[in-house]
Amino acid sequence: MPSIYLSPSVQEYNEYITGGSEEYYMNLIADAMVPYLRASGITFTRNNPNDTLSQVIAQSNAGDYGLHLALHSNAAPENMAGMLQGPDVYYYATSSEGQRAANLIALNLKDIYPNPNLVAVIPNTTLAELRRTRATAVLVEIAYHDNLEDAQWITENLPAIASNLAVSLTQYFNLPFIVPGPEWWGTVAISSGALNIRSRPDLTSSVITRAYKGDKIKVLGHWNGWYSVDYNGTLGYASARYIR
Repeated sequence: MPSIYLSPSVQEYNEYITGGSEEYYMNLIADAMVPYLRASGITFTRNNPNDTLSQVIAQSNAGDYGLHLALHSNAAPENMAGMLQGPDVYYYATSSEGQRAANLIALNLKDIYPNPNLVAVIPNTTLAELRRTRATAVLVEIAYHDNLEDAQWITENLPAIASNLAVSLTQYFNLPFIVPGPEWWGTVAISSGALNIRSRPDLTSSVITRAYKGDKIKVLGHWNGWYSVDYNGTLGYASARYIR
């Protein structure tokens, strides 16, 4: 299954003009992303807000992730404080996969940000979470927290931003976007053999594990006759006809 390192800002000292901090609001967005990631079959590791940036990068590099996604909000230089607006999506300048991910994220953010023309994709070679991470990396500056309109947009649209980012991740990994419903426990109902838990919701995808008659399995979402499931901690897809 696709796996990401989810890295909301650890910068608790960056204060919003409306109150609260960059770390606080980026972690709220990450919180809201979790059900969408699980329902869509994307596994993740998340940073610890108490870690330093170097510790975050080291943890990311210790894993095998398809994408490192850093979530931040921006602030203008002191001489332009409060004057700039818009999301900036950064990728490492020589990374074609980073550029592809950044373009998807920016394109989708244009659907929800009030002024789509201000959404920018920016190549970069200096940001640590792009330069020092082993995985393909994208750093998203959601908007400017020192601008009143931007700060209000972030704080009033946390669920929409979270689901929008999750859509981009499913597009990047070529997965269906599954809206999470209430998670519920089902029972494997097959007459014989095993229920294949697959990496994607189609019969040609690889089998990552198997469940057996009577096994309990957590259902996370539904898509075209398939359930996204959590079976003993493994995320995958199973045919809905065999789960009751």
